[in-house]
Amino acid sequence: MPSVGAIHWFVDAMNVIGSRPDGWWRERDAAARRLIAAVRAWAQAEGARVTIVLDAGPAELAGERAGVRVVLAPRRGRDAADDEIARLAAGCERALVVTSDAALAARVRATGARVEGARTFRDRLRY
Repeated sequence: MPSVGAIHWFVDAMNVIGSRPDGWWRERDAAARRLIAAVRAWAQAEGARVTIVLDAGPAELAGERAGVRVVLAPRRGRDAADDEIARLAAGCERALVVTSDAALAARVRATGARVEGARTFRDRLRY
């Protein structure tokens, strides 16, 4: 596998957040903020390029800071974030998608992207 910095990571945010039943559902926006902060710290330490895709959340979460881009899915509904991740990853030469969603994993593998499970990535972050 190429070095962490050579890959563009695409993170299925709710899949990573939901990989641990820590009460995240009571404060979805706070859970998203915690994930974004953990990813930014990791990306900065590793020199990684990361795009985090959220299915919903406050508009102020979106944007790029500290080398991490946060995207809100442009539409709402089932698979909205998955569709956006698949679209973004398809246009990237060295994409690695973080998800445990089997359907999304199959979609992005078909375009040449690699996949890492949500729990494995969460452990990588130490979050």
